[in-house]
Amino acid sequence: YEQLAKQILIVDLDVHQGNGSASIFQNENRVFTFSMHGAHNYPFHKEQSDLDIGLKDGTNDALYLELLQSNLNTLLHQVKPDFVFFLSGVDILETDKFGKLKVTMQGCKRRDEIVFTALKQLGVPCTVAMGGGYSPDVRTIVEAHCNTFRLAKDIYGLN
Repeated sequence: YEQLAKQILIVDLDVHQGNGSASIFQNENRVFTFSMHGAHNYPFHKEQSDLDIGLKDGTNDALYLELLQSNLNTLLHQVKPDFVFFLSGVDILETDKFGKLKVTMQGCKRRDEIVFTALKQLGVPCTVAMGGGYSPDVRTIVEAHCNTFRLAKDIYGLN
């Protein structure tokens, strides 16, 4: 138990609410849970995250990215995390069979860029868990996940 982080931020951007994280960390002040998800999507009974943003069906790139940018910037400065867990679900894509949002491939890519750039600028390390993806063409899912890797490589200067 090395106590390398005093404050952790979970940024859950899968289309489903981060109900597991919200429940597990509900009484843990050292972990702040942030979930931006489809309001009318599974799970139908939502847990209480520290910050929940339930999105209307059909939410597009412009609104999604605006809400993410403003809330993430606020949280990073208020929470001051030492470490971030980023859940980058690709079930936010408009092609997703179950997601109900209308985020384009470019919007999904921009989402990841917003998160990685903000964290790099503040020197906050993160780990990424990829999830979701129920588009009919598996190549769409693979491309969206590969975009996350490509952006991390470019932003963090990895070889």
